Amino acid sequence: MTISQALFLGVIQGATEFLPVSSSGHLILAEHLLGLPDTPIVFDVTLHLGTLVAVLAYFRCDWVAMARSLSGSAEARATRRLAALLIVGTIPGAFGGWMLSHYAETAFRSPWLVTATLAGVALLFLLAERFAGHMRAFSSIGFKDALVIGVSQALAIVPGVSRSGITMSTALFMGLERQAAARFSFLLSAPIIAGSGLYEGLKMLRRTWTGGLSGLDFVWGFIAAAVSGYLVIAFLMRYLVKHTFYPFIYYRLALALLVAVVLITTNIGG
Repeated sequence: MTISQALFLGVIQGATEFLPVSSSGHLILAEHLLGLPDTPIVFDVTLHLGTLVAVLAYFRCDWVAMARSLSGSAEARATRRLAALLIVGTIPGAFGGWMLSHYAETAFRSPWLVTATLAGVALLFLLAERFAGHMRAFSSIGFKDALVIGVSQALAIVPGVSRSGITMSTALFMGLERQAAARFSFLLSAPIIAGSGLYEGLKMLRRTWTGGLSGLDFVWGFIAAAVSGYLVIAFLMRYLVKHTFYPFIYYRLALALLVAVVLITTNIGG
């Protein structure tokens, strides 16, 4: 892998982690197009850690407030409640990721599966955008909401589903405003990304295979993912004040169709 390829994959990861279009799906497709289908999972995790830095940096006031809320002051009750909601929402995703982690490295990396999930979640998103109420504010999120959204997050281990896509569409189905759905989705992503990074880091202590990648490949990929991820979060939070998710829905459907045509005509997916 060249440094330019590492940068490219880092930007792809950062740009698509928070847009509801599937970062893992785009990474798999990009790796196939670049002729890098055997990129180790630890590189993908490194890029995810870059996006973790992005979400921690953008929502730094929320994270600091949650940390300070541990002091127990009455004024911090709402912040402690938010922390509890994130914990409740994280548990199903963490459990699902642990149960399906083996398949994430093998069977789930098929371009054809990515194509199917890109289209399937797009249709789910379309229903949520068309029929949901989009009226509930962020402060109205309850523990039932957090649990249901967390359960949906467990599906994000399948490439093409998109963590942000499945959690945002689920939040929309539960009546949340678009911006509130995006904010909760982004906050909820941090513990899962951190957990997956820790899990893969512990596995790397037992195996040192890096697929021939150099340290610079990891460093530049990480930086590119962090910077692009931060910029995309800032963009989407402003965009959703007055706009809908329809452009991302159409993009997913168009990409699924394009990839299917490419796979059929070139037999890339076997």
